[in-house]
Amino acid sequence: MELTLVVMAAGIGSRYGGLKQMDPFGPSGEFILDYSVYDAIRAGFDHVVFIIRREMEGDFRAAMGARMERRVRVTYVYQDLADVPAGFTVPPDRRKPWGTGHAVLAAAPAIRGPFAVINADDYYGKESFDVLARRMMESREPADGYEMVGFVLRNTVSEHGTVARGVCTEADGWLTSIVERTKIEAGPAGIRYQELDGTWVPLTGDEMVSMNMWGFRPSFMAALREGFATFLAEQGQNLKAEYFVPTVVNQLIAAGTVRVALLKTPCQWFGVTHPPDKPAVMAAIRRLVDTGVYPADVWRSTV
Repeated sequence: MELTLVVMAAGIGSRYGGLKQMDPFGPSGEFILDYSVYDAIRAGFDHVVFIIRREMEGDFRAAMGARMERRVRVTYVYQDLADVPAGFTVPPDRRKPWGTGHAVLAAAPAIRGPFAVINADDYYGKESFDVLARRMMESREPADGYEMVGFVLRNTVSEHGTVARGVCTEADGWLTSIVERTKIEAGPAGIRYQELDGTWVPLTGDEMVSMNMWGFRPSFMAALREGFATFLAEQGQNLKAEYFVPTVVNQLIAAGTVRVALLKTPCQWFGVTHPPDKPAVMAAIRRLVDTGVYPADVWRSTV
């Protein structure tokens, strides 16, 4: 059975001012994405789909894709702001991408079977890919059975600004709800999130959250497509509105049309939500190399 890894990478250059200016994090020039793909291959994934912007393809292939193409089948698809259903138009002043739901929908032509979804700039850890791949390969769930790898909130916040996380509730190992919180911060008073009206609400830090590490079946694409049309009809003129994967999943759970297994991982997340996060990320990768989790050069090693 083919397992596909879908990587949301369309925004990877914008945060750092372009791929050419994005600094490496590993000892041999690796990006965080190198470690994710390396772990995915070791776990049994044999096809990688990169969601990128069309104008970044040349830089992306040169900086990342080319070295991975020697180890795994790679497909490139493009997230385009203008790619909306018939009958809808993009507001003239819209510059912000439509969000993760729209990004994953761009990968639909490349999907033939079970697929996982991750962010390009988050480190998930070897065990996370192992547990997800094993569940996807062994699951007897029907086409509407999905998976989510969950992380403890306090292990996913940044010291340098707010982060977006899907805050989860669960019962007996199944996800019962997930709510996207776009502004979560850690400060002297603890961890909190901001409501749309500006109100800050405290969190314990023990909450299970989504880091956009999902296991889906092709049926999810139909749900994304239908939901995107509804989103555009209701919020398409809001220049800041985004169509999020967790929001779609939450709607499907609430309607009783899907079951989502919540897979817990012992891995410590880290990522580059903000440029000042870089030193801590480099130090974390150095420790993983020094303890033998990764070779000093992942693409010169035998996966």
